[in-house]
Amino acid sequence: MFTLSYETNVGIGVLIIVLLYVGYRVLMYKLREREIKALQQRDEPSLVDANVQAKSFARQQAEKEAAEEAARVEEARLIAEARAQAEHDRLAALEQARIEEEARLEEIREAARLDAERVAAAEEAARLEAERLAAAEAEREEAERLAALEAARLEEERLAAEEAARAEAARAAFDAAVRVEAERIAAINIARMEAERLAAEEAARQEAQRLADEQAAQLEAQRLAAEQATQAQAKRIADEQAAQLEAIRLADEQAAQLEAKRIADEQAAQLEAQRQADEQAAQLEAKRIADEQAAQLEARRLADEHAAQVEAERIAALEAAQREAERIAAEEAAQREAERLAAEEAARIEAERLAAEAAARMEEQRRADAEAARLQAEQEAERVAAEQAARLEAERLAAEQAARAEAERVAAEQAARAEAERLAAEQAARAEAERVAAEQAARAEAERLAAEQAARAEAERVAAEQAARAEAERVAAEQAARIEAERVAAEQAARLEAERVAAEQAARVEAERLAAEQAARAEAERLAAEEAARLAAAASVPAAPPAEASPVKRVHQPKVATDTVVMIADDSKVVRVKTNRLLINNQFQVAMAEDGLDAMKQIAERMPDVLITDVEMPGMNGFDLTRHVRQNPLTAHIPVIMISAEESYQVKAAEAGVDVLLGKPYSDAVMLDHIQRFMREGRA
Repeated sequence: MFTLSYETNVGIGVLIIVLLYVGYRVLMYKLREREIKALQQRDEPSLVDANVQAKSFARQQAEKEAAEEAARVEEARLIAEARAQAEHDRLAALEQARIEEEARLEEIREAARLDAERVAAAEEAARLEAERLAAAEAEREEAERLAALEAARLEEERLAAEEAARAEAARAAFDAAVRVEAERIAAINIARMEAERLAAEEAARQEAQRLADEQAAQLEAQRLAAEQATQAQAKRIADEQAAQLEAIRLADEQAAQLEAKRIADEQAAQLEAQRQADEQAAQLEAKRIADEQAAQLEARRLADEHAAQVEAERIAALEAAQREAERIAAEEAAQREAERLAAEEAARIEAERLAAEAAARMEEQRRADAEAARLQAEQEAERVAAEQAARLEAERLAAEQAARAEAERVAAEQAARAEAERLAAEQAARAEAERVAAEQAARAEAERLAAEQAARAEAERVAAEQAARAEAERVAAEQAARIEAERVAAEQAARLEAERVAAEQAARVEAERLAAEQAARAEAERLAAEEAARLAAAASVPAAPPAEASPVKRVHQPKVATDTVVMIADDSKVVRVKTNRLLINNQFQVAMAEDGLDAMKQIAERMPDVLITDVEMPGMNGFDLTRHVRQNPLTAHIPVIMISAEESYQVKAAEAGVDVLLGKPYSDAVMLDHIQRFMREGRA
């Protein structure tokens, strides 16, 4: 805001007083000139003495008037100084208010800058959070893709196995339809074998005793039979028929295996093509979903950037409007101040011009007065001197009184004008102060509304972020639940598939065991036939109690990895998964048990070729599991590999029947070497 110094204000006041004084003197001279002209017109002759007296009286009167005028000028100067001081104080107060307003505006600009920095920091944090969510989403999609591929592979394997099983069932049905008559003869043996298998599944530990009882009963029946030779002949014929049927069955099985292999190859090729198509479709779908998510993230980012840009533009517009209003106000104030100064300068110039003209007129009047006085002094007579002096004195007094009244009126008018100007200035200042206060209040209200709006926007943004985070967490939880459900379903499908394969393997093993038992029984019957005479001779001797059955000695047949079932008994899921991955990668069939009791239950359903067990497990530990395996004649041949970090378990493991004790940590290659050795050589 434009301001004037104290000295300038005092100078302006003094100039005004001088101009008033000059105007007053000009007025007095004009009145005196009119009086002199009137006297000259009325009385041409004059006296020198009267003129001298008049001049002396006029000089005294002028000195008195000058003293009075000097007093009035001094009083006016003091008043002007007081007014200038008041004006200076008012301008100083306005300047202080302007400085405080600029400081407050600076604080507002600083707060706006800090708010912009905070918004930028929030945008950066939102961008980093979006990038992190995108990375997590990409990882989740990759995990889903791998899980989908794994599930598809397991589904293909299951479908292939089901197809093979259906082919096997169809082949078996066809063979059964062809050999119905032949199998009717062997139905009794099949029923007995099925009964023995069911009995072995229900009571595996009593199988040896049951077999011993059957053999003793058969020997007793053969000893008591009177027609042993006939029965032996019939049995020989039945054996020959069974051998022929077995040869026919083997030939049919080989032909069916070749046909099934061809069909399986064709189905595998079809499944492989379908899998590749599914993988391509899954990849395209995953790519589409990724593109959609990327587009959504990009749209959200652009929306956030647009909102931030709009907010920044709004703040910048507010600041620009505020700066523009301040600039316009400053320009208006400067313009008003310039106009006021210009008006004062024009008034000063006009006053100087008028003063110069008045001085010139006064000089001319003085010369004219001097000439007129000289002429009047020569012509004026002493007769009229006294009258003229009295009249002049009366007129002068009247003129002085009129001039004083006029001067007082002019002074009163000027004082009233000055008072009116002061009041107008005060009113303008008050109006300006009220306007500034209103602007400040409006600005404060706008700032409050802006702050509330910013706080509301911030709250909405935080709420939106929280909602987005909650939505992301919900989606992540749903995805995790879906992945977990898919994993559980895959594990369940794998477990069902493993159980089915185990059931098939158990059926195959059971069939082999029954065939071996049948052959052993035929051999026993043959030996019984040869000893019939001795038994008949010893019929009168009491029969000795049957001896405890010993485990059936098995002849080990080397197996390949795809036909080898390895059971993992461990309460640690990490160990089970790690070992399962190792064995699956080496083409082994795997069964997993959580403890010893679960392992015994699965062994009764599907007999493994190799057992890998931990030591410490809930319910039944590794030593008890190994003892139960060794005590059962049907499972005593299974090699057992025990894993433990304690070297002191060597003796206890050997006593329980453990074949290999591996210390932790162990090498995968060592584990695979032991399993392959058991596949080649069996249990020593």
